[in-house]
Amino acid sequence: MKRWTSEIETELTVLLKDWLKQQGRTQADLRRSLRASSTRMPALMEVLEREHRLGGMPRLAARLCAIEAEWSTTAQMQSGHEASGRSDLGGADPDPFGQLDLLLQEIRDDRVN
Repeated sequence: MKRWTSEIETELTVLLKDWLKQQGRTQADLRRSLRASSTRMPALMEVLEREHRLGGMPRLAARLCAIEAEWSTTAQMQSGHEASGRSDLGGADPDPFGQLDLLLQEIRDDRVN
């Protein structure tokens, strides 16, 4: 298992900021999902570093995938209430994991190789 480094932290910070922007979420949303002590990035990184220590990058990526799925479910429930029975999805089953499932698969592939 690769050790937590400042390089990993820097890359993860950039990834998280892009991900939050793409999801239309804030650091406060991520803080609630991670149950971190603060919305500041160092506090968020502390929780993610703990996840990394417990199971490496696969566990960290799985945690972020779970958060994205939680957000997706919440967003679908909210849009369902707003639509009042109207289906905006057109029968399509949206991918609840966005791009994070691809990241998790890459990490798993790297571990095998």
